[in-house]
Amino acid sequence: MAVNSFMVPLGSAAPDFDLPTITGDRVALAGLKGTPVLVVFLSNHCPYVRRIENGLGRYAADYAGRVATVAISSNDVVNYPDDDTAHLAEQAARAGFGFPYLIDETQDVAHAYRAACTPDFFLYDADHRLAYRGEFDGARPRNEEAVTGASLRAATDALLAGETLTDQSPSLGCGIKWKPGNEPS
Repeated sequence: MAVNSFMVPLGSAAPDFDLPTITGDRVALAGLKGTPVLVVFLSNHCPYVRRIENGLGRYAADYAGRVATVAISSNDVVNYPDDDTAHLAEQAARAGFGFPYLIDETQDVAHAYRAACTPDFFLYDADHRLAYRGEFDGARPRNEEAVTGASLRAATDALLAGETLTDQSPSLGCGIKWKPGNEPS
């Protein structure tokens, strides 16, 4: 069942994180200080993510050096084994992800960000204040719309130009697969 992202208030501070990557390294938000950051909640199995994953890889490559991109998988891997570390590594290779892919095993980071679905996009300015939360573009599993990243690219371009983008549409995707008893209240 498709779920819309929550529209977290613009200007909200990015919740801190320090998580392991699929390669065994660690990435912390504090290490990205002074840089705009895109935090994306992803999964491997979701058709909404699969539809745009190559476009996300292109986006991150196009904005490399200007925006730090990190992906976070918070799904319950016991009940959704296609989202385990090995499968996420296959996805990263398949989609050309040149950015860190983090594992939120406790799901605490997903809760802190109020992430609701995969994909779910949160773009922060250099002070790590929320500038955009919403869709990548209008491409969905059952439509023919080209995967361009138009919505996220417009937001990123506005951010980098020092402008504010007020037209923001929520993301749509698979609900995060919460561990039993860990669902948001």
